[in-house]
Amino acid sequence: MKILYICTHNRCRSILSEAITNHVAGQSISAKSAGSQPSGKVHPLSIHYLKEANIFTGDLQSQSWDDFEDFKPDVVITVCDSAAGEACPVWFGNAVKVHWGLADPSKIEGSEQEKAQGFRACIDQITQRVNKLLLIAEKGLSPAELKAELTRLGAQ
Repeated sequence: MKILYICTHNRCRSILSEAITNHVAGQSISAKSAGSQPSGKVHPLSIHYLKEANIFTGDLQSQSWDDFEDFKPDVVITVCDSAAGEACPVWFGNAVKVHWGLADPSKIEGSEQEKAQGFRACIDQITQRVNKLLLIAEKGLSPAELKAELTRLGAQ
C-alpha cells in the first residue's frame, strides 16, 4: 500500500506521519508526505523528536504534492484542517482520501517542556494509528471499506 500524507506546509505533522509510517510499517506500506504550499524546510523540532524516538530522518524534506504525480498513492491522508478543505490534484485519481486531524505541535508557544510534550504526544498518536493501519492494510478491503476503516481510525 502507498500512502501520501498531506499538510499545507509539509513541515511537521505530515513529515512526522511519513517518517513514523515508514519506520513502523517497513515493507508493508510506503509513505511519502507533501504540501499544497510547502515551506521548503522541515521543522527542526520534527527532526529532533523523531531522532529522539530512534526514527530515521535522513531523507525527509518539505515538498510539493506536485512532486508526487508519479507516486500514485492508494491512500491520501490529510493531517491538518486547512489541507482537508483544499481541492486535491486530479492525479490523486481513485486514491482513497481521508482526514486524520492532528494537533500541530509546532504551534505550541510555551516552555521547552510543553513543546516536547506536544511533539511526543503527536508522535505517539501517529504511531498508534499506524500500528492499527497495518492491520487494516492486511485485510484487502474494497476502497469503500478502506475509507470507512481509515476514517474511523482518524477519529480515534
